[in-house]
Amino acid sequence: MEGMAELASILILSVFAQWMAWKIKIPAILPLIIIGLALGPGSTFITTDGEKLLDGDLIFSGDLLFAFVSISVGVILFEGGLTLKLKEIRHQAGVVRNLLIFGPIITLVGGGLAAHYLMGMDYSLSFLFGALIIVSGPTVVIPILRNVRPNLRINNVLKWEGILIDPLGALIAVLVYEFIQTSDFASPSTTGVFKEFFLTVAAGMFVGGLAAFFLRWLLQKNRIPSYLRNVMALGMVILAFTFAEFLAHEAGLMSTTFMGIILANVRVQELKKILSFKEDVSIILISVLFILLSSRIDISQIEKLGLNSLILFAVVVLVLRPLAVWLSTRRSGFNWREVVFMSWVGPKGIVAAAVASLFALQLTSGEEGSVNIQQAELILPLTFLMIVGTVILQGASAKPIAKLLKVEREEPRGFLVAGANENARFLGRYLKDKGADIILADTSKTNQKEARRMGFEVYEGSILSDNVYEDLDLNNTGTLLALTSSAEINGLALKYFDEEFGPNKTFRLSSKKEQELPELDPPRDVLFTGNVDYLNLAQSVRQAEKVLERKCESQEDYDAIVKEYSFGIIPLFRLAEDQILVISRELPDFSKGDSLAFIPIHHN
Repeated sequence: MEGMAELASILILSVFAQWMAWKIKIPAILPLIIIGLALGPGSTFITTDGEKLLDGDLIFSGDLLFAFVSISVGVILFEGGLTLKLKEIRHQAGVVRNLLIFGPIITLVGGGLAAHYLMGMDYSLSFLFGALIIVSGPTVVIPILRNVRPNLRINNVLKWEGILIDPLGALIAVLVYEFIQTSDFASPSTTGVFKEFFLTVAAGMFVGGLAAFFLRWLLQKNRIPSYLRNVMALGMVILAFTFAEFLAHEAGLMSTTFMGIILANVRVQELKKILSFKEDVSIILISVLFILLSSRIDISQIEKLGLNSLILFAVVVLVLRPLAVWLSTRRSGFNWREVVFMSWVGPKGIVAAAVASLFALQLTSGEEGSVNIQQAELILPLTFLMIVGTVILQGASAKPIAKLLKVEREEPRGFLVAGANENARFLGRYLKDKGADIILADTSKTNQKEARRMGFEVYEGSILSDNVYEDLDLNNTGTLLALTSSAEINGLALKYFDEEFGPNKTFRLSSKKEQELPELDPPRDVLFTGNVDYLNLAQSVRQAEKVLERKCESQEDYDAIVKEYSFGIIPLFRLAEDQILVISRELPDFSKGDSLAFIPIHHN
């Protein structure tokens, strides 16, 4: 029963940590590690017998823990790979390539030498530490990017680097570890090293590619019932990971990452639903892993860290990372502000924690003569110092630094409109004249033809299509207007794009049923105060020559405008400075300098 209580506690606390991270807008890794350290080594100060309240080794015994950790990291990297679209990175591919070459070399050599001279570690163990801190990872980079919202060039480079560096860094760490185990670190066979490296990469890419195309074939041919598709995708990821590991040790992470990248860049049925499911699974796995792994650290290991460990941290963050970024971005077109920001953001994540935990256990359980066990015990707390330190420092400071360097992304001003009918074209023309990017999506050939004649960008297909994310560039689009004649499609479109555009950025027309039952309060996301459905709007649009604008700085101004028209008005947008703000169910609080865009209501 004790193990059950501990496992249940981890799950409950992991959800709490994720909520707390969302509430105070920090990467979830930080509260997760703090909880793990508090219930693990920290709890020895309050328990009567000096035992930990939580110890990952007692929940999963020996190799079972690290089998669970490895497969979980594989699933996390697959989910990360699903977010990597080649079209995002085509202009910065050279920078990502350089970061994947210079970054590992500089971190391995520089981190190894710094650990040797500052911490007094043997060369073999110091270079193992250098290899462990190569990785970054989506578990920490992506939350920081979501919070900061840097410009797209920075965002894409850091996202690609963070996901691709994980399997690469883990593989390099394994090779260094094998040198230690064979006691041949001083004079390794260069040919053998490169052969093993490329065989592992090739095995991972082969298995990942095979699994991706097989899963795609199964989905396209409808060989899997809809309720099993997500579970089957998860099973295929685990199968690919395991099979790749049988072919070559540490090829599993490469296989799942590559599998995700391929699926992200070929047309796959219901990819968005699979990605959404994988995100949910990844959140659970990340939460459990960080608490488990941080609980394994002993207080005696933390006590061994002194002032020199902080100097080592400063060298990694302030010297090695900036050097790698500077070398990688030379002659790339990135300005100095962008280079400084990318130099600052290089946090360490779950792969560093997982691989360090695995190696620390194996090294410290070995014979005294093979490695210096006292030095080997420094590997795990040093790695966690790098993880916690980079997450706290960079997670807390990234947003103000981005603001200071002026590398934040501009708020997207474009509109995606569901429908290319007369209502959509009328409102789209007004928004287009105001300088906003407009994309109209419709399945009707007649509507498509007319919208294209008027100069609109048109998506020929359903707004609910699985391929809409692949076919459309939504980087400059921040708002959805669902203006089709179908209330069902409008409602589904909002659910489909809520996560993409964020809160209060997706709106729909009121339905006929909602108009017939005025006693029901309309939802917050209905357009134009909820007073018109598709037909009402069409009647007024046909009578209106254009959208009217009037200065409107208060509720009194608004009431005066309404009185001018016998049947009232349809308020469309509030114009504030250079912003076009959609009017939804409730009228906004008008302020100085505002104008109102509207059309009169017409009745037959």
